[in-house]
Amino acid sequence: MSIVFLVTGGLGLLASLALTLDKFALLENPKAELGCNFNVLVGCSAGLNSAQGSVFGFPNSILGLLFWTAIIVIGVVLLAGARLAAWFWVLTSAATAAALALVVWFIVQSIYVLGVLCPWCMLTWAVTIPLFFVVVLHTLRAEAMPAAVRRVVSRAVPWILPLTVVCYLIVAVLAQLRLDVLGRLF
Repeated sequence: MSIVFLVTGGLGLLASLALTLDKFALLENPKAELGCNFNVLVGCSAGLNSAQGSVFGFPNSILGLLFWTAIIVIGVVLLAGARLAAWFWVLTSAATAAALALVVWFIVQSIYVLGVLCPWCMLTWAVTIPLFFVVVLHTLRAEAMPAAVRRVVSRAVPWILPLTVVCYLIVAVLAQLRLDVLGRLF
């Protein structure tokens, strides 16, 4: 589990840092050419310059810097052998569920409103989805849960990877249907 936290946290932090630096570049020069802008369909500028790019009045990537740093810290603590209290896992599940809700909203905004796919945003989506499943299922397997819940959840754990892949496929199909990704890239 610590590896999941460290890998997802590291990739999420990388994406958040890149988006933050790109936002700074756009603030300095609104016409800056960003390395993540590949074409009309794949790029960061449209999202960073939109209202969706600053949902809470500041760049969304700052939330990512905070969230992913916390995830990395949890991964390090777990790697060190710490056992965290049940209440901690409930809070972590709530934070991860909130992150997933934001990611779903960002996916919808990217595909259906902005009509552009940001590579760094997609990396964030890609790591938030499996992290959500891992954290929530781990929380539901806690000793404080009724035995029946623990048994059902234990059977669900092997399905994390297939569930994640299904989520990725849903996003890909939505993007293809709305944006004709394959037709515009090839």
